[in-house]
Amino acid sequence: MQTSKLHIRDEDFLRFRDFFYRKTGIYFDEGKRYFVDRRLIERMKATGAPDFRTYFTRLRFEASGEELQTLINLMTVNETYFFREEHQLRCLVQHLLPELTRRRTDRRPIRIWSIPASTGEEPYSIAIYLLEYWPDLEHWDVELVASDIDTRALERARQGRYSARSVQHVPHHLRRKYFTRVGNDYQICEMLREVVTFTRVNLCDAQEMRPYRDFAVIFCRNLLIYFDEASRKTAAHHLYEALEPGGYLCLGHSESMSRISSLFQVRRFPEAIVYQKPEEIYETCAGCG
Repeated sequence: MQTSKLHIRDEDFLRFRDFFYRKTGIYFDEGKRYFVDRRLIERMKATGAPDFRTYFTRLRFEASGEELQTLINLMTVNETYFFREEHQLRCLVQHLLPELTRRRTDRRPIRIWSIPASTGEEPYSIAIYLLEYWPDLEHWDVELVASDIDTRALERARQGRYSARSVQHVPHHLRRKYFTRVGNDYQICEMLREVVTFTRVNLCDAQEMRPYRDFAVIFCRNLLIYFDEASRKTAAHHLYEALEPGGYLCLGHSESMSRISSLFQVRRFPEAIVYQKPEEIYETCAGCG
């Protein structure tokens, strides 16, 4: 077999694009063709597939789903760093959590969800911000869950080892407090690794999303930009269902839920715009599509 002659035809690209979209909600337009072709050919070579048809058959019918997960890991982008869009973290501790705790009538844990978690910079940043800047933390139990569709990224997140570039926006005193220098890298402390629960989930899969409920705050930043309109609406519904009544959703700076779904109320704080699940219409909207 001459692997150098492996190529992806136009009809192959379209078949794969539709399949990957159905599985993940991620849509690749023609502008991503080179990116997609390279990774498909990389996996064809790695698995010894002589042509696209052979590889695609395995991808669709492999019982374990292992090859599909490997390809998902290759196709997803994990560009992030600590304290990214820090204004939302300030909004969390200065406004969102104080509002939540003022109206809470019981001592249920406050659940915070980071999706996509990527390699862990965002959920660990949330944990540091809570420890450093939310004085009421000592009075409340907080559960911090971080999820992603990329299992390779999640494993790196659990290891918690980062480059200097990833931590460049962390103040020096916090870097010394929560990280240990290991060669040119920074290892996050064991205490923080223990407080974040990492899980794999596909936001567009209704069955996988069922266990994710009763979150007070969800950070879902810079994910919806990779979806088309239909997938965005599906994701918005799943995020709505995952929030507790009155819970808050934080999106990326270039994303707007107002153009996707009317389920949420827009809340404007000095630091950020967030989207709230209304308390008063929960019973009538909980089953909306």
